[in-house]
Amino acid sequence: MHYTGQVYRPPLEAYTPLLEVTYGCSHNKCAFCTMYNETKFGVSPLEDVESDIIELANSRRRKAHPMERIYLLNGDPFVLSTDKLLKISELIHKHIPEVKTITAYCSFYNLHNKSVEDLIKLKEAGYNELWFGVETGYDKVLAYINKGTDISSYYDGLDKMKAAGIEYHAIIMLGIAGKGNAKANARETAKLLNYYPPKGLYMMSTSVQEGSPLFSMRARGEFVEATNRENLEEQIYLLEDLELPDNTLFSSGHMVNLVNITARMSKKDYIIRELKDALNKIDSALLDMTNQNIAR
Repeated sequence: MHYTGQVYRPPLEAYTPLLEVTYGCSHNKCAFCTMYNETKFGVSPLEDVESDIIELANSRRRKAHPMERIYLLNGDPFVLSTDKLLKISELIHKHIPEVKTITAYCSFYNLHNKSVEDLIKLKEAGYNELWFGVETGYDKVLAYINKGTDISSYYDGLDKMKAAGIEYHAIIMLGIAGKGNAKANARETAKLLNYYPPKGLYMMSTSVQEGSPLFSMRARGEFVEATNRENLEEQIYLLEDLELPDNTLFSSGHMVNLVNITARMSKKDYIIRELKDALNKIDSALLDMTNQNIAR
């Protein structure tokens, strides 16, 4: 298999075969991110992609279980043209015909140049479930974290995906709005998520990484980190404003979070109770630390 530089995939895709079609990230300017600092963006040659598909097709893993899902690497597969993505899906189905879902990270700026018609074709080709680093639905926060687009493009992208019938998973960054902004950020983020509900919702507490623009912003006093208490409160505010289908998966199970809860939104009241209970039971000194303090 061809794997170049850092390889990332969502925790939920832990057992999904990984197929590299790009490496690095074409944007690589998000203020909080250092994931691809050591890997220059590039596109994998189609001959390498097909070679890897054939290797997966002949793997022991496939012989033991049908391979119904494939995850495309790395941070930016949907920067590829619709024609290129369709060619990749054609190769996948040629060699592994049982594949039902081709999934990948996607960014809203990568949907700028894809029409509803493009997305319908991609959905029919197996791209029926994507992962988005939504981070926030608060436009003023999007501006300083430099996601490469604005809130109007977020809504435009959701309109396109809804029209095409493509499901998505949303990753949300707790505390990305900084100290004192939990309620406002939760309100705007809930508004976005309610607009076209995700299949899954995944919480990640913001940690300021050395080498990131956010690290420099903090040093200059332009960004003040939220505390663990605020991050827990933000989850509660968010949940209270969310109106998502009962089967939507909610998870704060990532290791960066102080409290880990995973449940369907049918258990929303239970999740809120657990978070409030954590606020009452966890030592105040720990709650009033930042995520960065714990990381150290």
